[in-house]
Amino acid sequence: MLCFMPGVAFIPALLVCWSSAAFIISYVIAVLGGHVEPLVPYISDTGTKPPESGIFGFMINISAFLGAATMYIRYLIIEKQNESSHFMNPSCNLITLCIGFLGCIGMGIVANFQELSVPSVHDGGALVAFGSGVVYITLQSVISFKSCPQWNSHCTCYIRMAISIVACIAVIPSILFVYYIVVSLHTNVLPLTLNHF
Repeated sequence: MLCFMPGVAFIPALLVCWSSAAFIISYVIAVLGGHVEPLVPYISDTGTKPPESGIFGFMINISAFLGAATMYIRYLIIEKQNESSHFMNPSCNLITLCIGFLGCIGMGIVANFQELSVPSVHDGGALVAFGSGVVYITLQSVISFKSCPQWNSHCTCYIRMAISIVACIAVIPSILFVYYIVVSLHTNVLPLTLNHF
């Protein structure tokens, strides 16, 4: 089976390195081109104007593919472990994989629909990516606890759960902040539009 072949661990490592490079390269190009301020711009802002938009989109698409490959490998590992231990319902593993794939599709939407070109589609893709990602991480934490101690150490379970909690906490203000910005833009744009009539 693919997931037990030696060297398959390079895929998650490549995902982390490639995704980090995507954000760093597009950030450097955007700052050098004067398209964003150097101090903590939004990730999407560093990929809205050419040439960084093309690089950002290309690299994030590959990140989405690598993320899907990593999730599929994790699915296969859990499936194989569950065959011998029966620690969970197999459909839970499949549902977790589908939610993870949904997050990767959201990443693809973010990569291909720039923030300034199609903001509603871009923001929807980001919401799907981050929301599905948080649910996926949380479900993986639950699976880790169910497979403990045979397939995971308690330490691994607690680390995964800590990451899940941080992700859950971080996604709530992110959604509220985006909602606040969207409402602010609509309330500020509407009076300006009406003044032109």
